[in-house]
Amino acid sequence: MLPLEGLTVIAVEQAVAAPFCSSRLADAGAHVIKVERPEGDFARGYDAAAKGQSSYFVWLNRGKDSEVVDLATKDGRAALEVLIAKADVLLQNLKPGSMDKLGFSLARLRKDYPKLVCCTITGYGDDGPYAHRKAYDLLIQAESGLASITGGPDGPSRVGLSIVDIATGATAHAAILEALIARGRSGEGADIRISMFDVMADWLTVPLLNAEAGNPPQRMGLAHPSIAPYGVFYSKDGKGILISIQSEREWKKLCAEVLGQPYLPADPRLANMVERVRHRELTDKTVADVFRELTRDELLQRLDAADIAFAEVNTMADLATHPHLRRIEVDTPNGRIAYPAPAAIVVDQARHYGAVPAIGGRRESTPVRTGSKAP
Repeated sequence: MLPLEGLTVIAVEQAVAAPFCSSRLADAGAHVIKVERPEGDFARGYDAAAKGQSSYFVWLNRGKDSEVVDLATKDGRAALEVLIAKADVLLQNLKPGSMDKLGFSLARLRKDYPKLVCCTITGYGDDGPYAHRKAYDLLIQAESGLASITGGPDGPSRVGLSIVDIATGATAHAAILEALIARGRSGEGADIRISMFDVMADWLTVPLLNAEAGNPPQRMGLAHPSIAPYGVFYSKDGKGILISIQSEREWKKLCAEVLGQPYLPADPRLANMVERVRHRELTDKTVADVFRELTRDELLQRLDAADIAFAEVNTMADLATHPHLRRIEVDTPNGRIAYPAPAAIVVDQARHYGAVPAIGGRRESTPVRTGSKAP
């Protein structure tokens, strides 16, 4: 039996943040009913990468039922009321104020359904000058300052995936599980409010505190502001290899066993982390000059033998065939699709992932391979 079997989640959701959360609840056995407008969640049209379907939608809506409800009509609102009355969790991320206007204020729902766990996702919360604003992932990346510390010296950059939406969905998932545990003890539901801005501000605590201390983070691409060497160096055959030297012991091993220059730590400009960062140009050039003389395979062999932390700078094509990539397969209206498996593995408890629904479609749980590696 899965942990959330027997629980019903009503998800009045769209895009990424709330669907990320509800997909994880569905994976754990909850019956998730995704409430869609007649034309469907607009994320269905984001791209056509998954056999003609949206990669976002296929990723985030497995194992759910799709219930078409036109909330602009009296009958539609009555249908949603019936769904909520039987639910354990109500999750929604509509435009701020939309549910209130439709007659589903949180105050009323909490009164009528005291055991209901309500989770509301917004851009900026309920109060403040921006509370009324629409908010999407990239907008919050910019507004929170995340973009200002991302990228290289040439300018701010977007993180290469929907990090704000995913972080918000993960935060909502954790908060809902906490509320369900508390309800099991008290019998009372909960009113959870999560703003995308708050989530990102929380995640930005370290760069914020450094900035307030007079050390604003600089955009450094694949480098680290306070550690050196920690960055990308290129092999003789042009492969980018990122190394991370966290301690003086590691620095000495790198110098002796990889660079072949065991005397380097005696140079006062390279003698400790503070000096290596102060003389970063010399530090990086010293490493780069040796790396350029060795092939990728030679470098990986040396780094591995010396127990130096490293990673190759891979592409999506590399990820597709990576030896550590686990995949699941799910049914969709256009056929089975394989994509990365959820990260958590519960030993000896295999998971079965339901199909991605068509608009108005019902889930079908199908056995899948939960631990298969990339081909």
